[in-house]
Amino acid sequence: MSAFGSLSRAMFKGFVRDKMSVFFAILFPMFFIVIFGIVFAGGGTSKQKVIEVGSVPLIQELPQQARDGLAQVVEFESGQTLDAALESVRKGDVAAAVEQQGDTLVVHYSNADQTAAATVQGVFSALIDNANLAAAGVTTPQFTLQPQQVEDQSLKTMQYVAPQMIAYGVSIGAVFGAALTLITWREKKLLRRLRLAPVSTSTVVGSRVAVSLGVALLQLVIFVGFSMLLGLKLVGAWYMTIPLVLAGTLSFLAIGLLVGAVAKTAEGGSGLANLITLPMAFLSGAFIPVEVAPQWMQVVSKFLPLGYLVDGMKDVMVRGQGPSAALIPILVLLAFAAVITVIATRLFKWDSA
Repeated sequence: MSAFGSLSRAMFKGFVRDKMSVFFAILFPMFFIVIFGIVFAGGGTSKQKVIEVGSVPLIQELPQQARDGLAQVVEFESGQTLDAALESVRKGDVAAAVEQQGDTLVVHYSNADQTAAATVQGVFSALIDNANLAAAGVTTPQFTLQPQQVEDQSLKTMQYVAPQMIAYGVSIGAVFGAALTLITWREKKLLRRLRLAPVSTSTVVGSRVAVSLGVALLQLVIFVGFSMLLGLKLVGAWYMTIPLVLAGTLSFLAIGLLVGAVAKTAEGGSGLANLITLPMAFLSGAFIPVEVAPQWMQVVSKFLPLGYLVDGMKDVMVRGQGPSAALIPILVLLAFAAVITVIATRLFKWDSA
């Protein structure tokens, strides 16, 4: 067997035998797929608890049809004083407390839960608008709202969760795999032995790249198969996820090489890898939509490879776009990999001395 084959085989065996590597590369992302899939499986908005303080005729005198519609998003409670209701809002036990002062509906909310605060304000704002229209004698509004989803409505929540979690799983697998392998081999003097052995540097690097790409494809197959069991439906040019994942793996592999070149111990390398991958996941839309983040975070996300992988995978797996949608993300990921690899090469050391 050639030196390339022997090294690749040794590296892959090292990955499989390292239970922590398998856990973080395979099982950890699958855990997130299940958690996010369950949390967002409902697809709708959970009911917000609201306390009615005293008599609130604006709500109590609503037609039954309007009350039924309101009950789909708001669960009302009553029988509390204003002070007790405000304390419940401060504690986060309820989303808001409402009271009516003449023609004014006062909504007391806490900004600690901004989602709940925005929901109750939106609901009661719409309620006031409708009440004003009724007071003005408008029983049939001229304009109506008809929301329509642009994607296939048969798609389940897993369709939107899977690309994000697959991208995150591939990123941590490549970063940690490359970094810890490099550090461990340096600590055990294996790099120095390889340097003295009749094996070229390109063979060592090439085998590491080949194993990382192979593990990434294995992750893709496992994650997609597992997600399909939970409702994932492959649509559009989904097959473009393969070159996307390969390009993304090269980017994350470059980050791992940079971490391995800088860190002197496995503990330090693990900490530095976490310091990079976790913030990158949040800033790249892997956990939460980056569109809801402040403007400066959205600017930072443009410089992170994970965001391009997440966006590219959503384009071809969810948004039904064609193969061309993956080209720009692939080019950006490859360019990022080239730049970081050059930096990592400059900082690379064969031993810790």
